[in-house]
This record gives sequence, structure tokens and C-alpha cells, in this order.
Amino acid sequence: MTRRLLLSYLTLATLVLLCLEIPLGFRFSAGERERVADAARDEAESVAAYTALSLATGRAGGDLPKRAAHCAERVGGKVVIVDGSGALLAASHPVSRRAARALPARPGIAAALQGSAAMDVRTATVGGVEQLSVAAPVKGARGAVWLTVPTRTVQERIGRVWLLLGVGGLGVLATVAVLGFALARWAGRPIRELERATHALADGGLAAPVPVTKGPPEVRRLAAAFNRTAARLAHLLASQHSFAGEASHQLKTPLAALRLRLENLEPDVCGQGRGSLAAAVTETDRLARMVEGLLAMARLEEDAATPGPVDVGAVCAERHRTWLPLFEREGVALVLFAGSVGPVLAVPGAVEQILDNLLSNALRASPADSTVTIELRLHVPAKRALRDSRPCWVDLHVTDEGPGMTAEQRERAFDRFWRAPGAPKGGTGLGLSLVQRLSVASGGAASLHTAATGGLDAVVRLPSAEPPAGGHPVGRPGARREAPALPA
Repeated sequence: MTRRLLLSYLTLATLVLLCLEIPLGFRFSAGERERVADAARDEAESVAAYTALSLATGRAGGDLPKRAAHCAERVGGKVVIVDGSGALLAASHPVSRRAARALPARPGIAAALQGSAAMDVRTATVGGVEQLSVAAPVKGARGAVWLTVPTRTVQERIGRVWLLLGVGGLGVLATVAVLGFALARWAGRPIRELERATHALADGGLAAPVPVTKGPPEVRRLAAAFNRTAARLAHLLASQHSFAGEASHQLKTPLAALRLRLENLEPDVCGQGRGSLAAAVTETDRLARMVEGLLAMARLEEDAATPGPVDVGAVCAERHRTWLPLFEREGVALVLFAGSVGPVLAVPGAVEQILDNLLSNALRASPADSTVTIELRLHVPAKRALRDSRPCWVDLHVTDEGPGMTAEQRERAFDRFWRAPGAPKGGTGLGLSLVQRLSVASGGAASLHTAATGGLDAVVRLPSAEPPAGGHPVGRPGARREAPALPA
């Protein structure tokens, strides 16, 4: 922000200086040239009048050279006086015979000798030097005065003025830079404090109150609003933390007691009511699972757990042994393909919860005599495979042979409480949502695809915990990687 403010101040000051100094410089240049031309015309006219008087009184021989030299010294140029036939009468400097013979051919002198009453002013090159040339006729067409002034002197004065304007402009810009930097730092300091506090709040910490007495009024009001927002958010987070801690006890206990009372009623219920009792027990179990899912999501949103290395192969083997009896009881085969894929990065307990939810959904959707497959695959990006054979990602597949889902249903499957039409009873609509949140929290992604057997292929992509060659170690700054797109 300081750099942008300083740049805006300097840009504005530069535009103002350019709008002031460029017209001023051009105006001075034009005025200086006009001043020199006027001075040359005045001197030429004065010498022409003096020449006419000298010729009339017959004193041209002795006074004219002195007058010409004096005039030339005053204007810093040269003066030549010729008579009506073009012959040299006087000069402020030595003139060769060849140059004297060429004088009548000069355009200004020729016009004056022909009786022109106006002075001829032009810029000409004499002896390789650019000069201002003024030719004035002597009264009565009795001769002409030719005055030349080098333009180099004028150009040097104009150059010095432009240099002075440039140095002055740089001085003004330097002053604006110093004052602008101080002003930008003063205005940007509370913004930087707000930024640090916002980052601390976004990282899950408690932001210290930002001072509300620094900076412009708008920034002070923003700091006050931020302090109120941070305090309100801290209160809400504390309330959520309290709810997540207390609800796990306050909700589990009554549900467990309700289920126990329903089971105790079984001996006293007649045959016609046993179906309703079984349905009540099933709904109680479903409510308990829903509460567990909601609490798991609340804890996941509340705790910013840091992903760590997890032996995904061992976890898959352990969950396979745990779920295998349940699958066998339902007549569904559970097969595990878990090769050596190495550890993955995941938040604590995430892989176990992901597998439990995916296997629970697969068991409910699978018909008897079908197969559910757990498979781990290495995913190496094509560009990376050219220079490093170690994996970047590990894909966890849970594939069933159930009815599957349409493309529209697969897009909505990760929404909370959403269940596909015709889905088996007992689901809560929270399992896939929890799978997605756990995957994202671990730095990966989750998606659903149509399996080759016609069922559903749930894919969870997790980052590999093996450090890349020449890269950063796992879990340290710089090891964060963005999950690539999952296969369609």
C-alpha cells in the first residue's frame, strides 16, 4: 500500500510539473529568441540611421568602422556596412576581398539595395555557423547594414533555463517523495496492523485488538468495526466449542437410554407391534449416527488440525478386518488391494472415518452376492514422471456393484442431509459430506464416478507423505501442494 500511495503521489506531482514547466520553457525559449531578434533589429536600424547621417555629412570614412565595431560588441555579433553599389564601407571584423565581392549577392543586402523599406530578418548559415541575419536599408537607398548574431549564445541560454527547470522539478519530486513516503507510512500503518490481525484470525488464533487512534478517520472506523467483528467471532467460536463438547454427552446419553428402553420393551410387545418396535430401534440408531456425524463435522470445522503422515495401507487392512464380518453376514464380499504406496498426509483419524463412511454406504447399496473393493493406487503426474519416480498422490478407491448414481446425483451427493431417491433406509445423508470435508482438510479431494461394474466408484485423493527429490520435507513450510483434478 505504501508503494502504491507513493507512486500515486509522484505521478500526480510529475503531471503537475510537466503541465507547468513545459509551457514555461517553451514560452521562455520563444521570448528569448524574440528578444535577440528585436535587439538585432534595433541595432541594425541605429547603425543604418548613423550611416545615412555619416554619408550625408561626408564623415563615413572615419566614424563608420568605430560605430560598426561598437554595435557588434554590444550585440555579440558582426556588422557590415555597404554603399549603394554594394561596395564595403565599414565592418566590425576583417573581411576578405572574396567575401566583400559576395556581399551584394546576399538576399537581405540585395533587397535593401533595391530600395526595400522593410528590414530582412532570417536565420542563415554563415561560415558553417547558424546565425540570425538582419539587413537594414540605409535611408535613400544609399547603402545597407548587415548584422549577424550567432544563435549558439541564445541556444546556450535556453539550454541553461531548461536544465534549471529540470533540476528544480527533480528537487520538487524528491521533496514530494519524502513527504509522500511519510504520509503513506502514516496512512498504511493501521492497514498493515489490520492485515496482521486478519491473518491471525484466519489462521485460527485470537486477534489482538487493533488500535483505533491511528490513521485516517475511515481507517479508524474500519479498525473499530474489525475489533467488534473479532470479538463477536471469538464469542461464537467459544459457544460452538462449548456446544461441541457438551452435546457429545448431552445427546448420546438420552439416545442410549432410549434404545435400551426400547430393547427392554421387546418381551412385553405383542407380535403385531414388534415391527413398529424394530422400526423405532432402527430410527434411534439412525438418529445416533446422525448426531455422531454432526458432532464430527463440528469438531472438524472447529479444530484446524495439521495433516501428518499416516500409513494408509495399514489403516485399510485394519478397517478391512473390522468390516469383513458385517459384509459376510449380508452376503457381500469385501476385497482389499493395497500395495506398497507409502504413507499419506491426513489429519488424525481422517482415513479411518473416510473408510468407515464409504464402506457403510457401499454395504447398504450392494446387493447380495456382489463385491465391494478397496484399492490403493499411486498417482504420478505425467510431467513429474519424467524426472522423479516417487509418487505425489495416493488414490483410495471404494467400488461397489450397486445401482450407482446419475451424473446429477453424483454432483449433489456431497451436500449435507442429501440422499439419493430410492436409497436404502438407515442413511443420514452426512457420510459423504464428512468424507469430502476430511479429504479437503487433509489437502486432498473426493469425488464419485461410475464403476466399470455399473456401481459407484468413490475416489479419495490424498497427498503422499514422501518428500519429492530436491523438495521440502513433509510437513514443513513449502511442502503444501494443490490437489490435481480427479479422474472423470
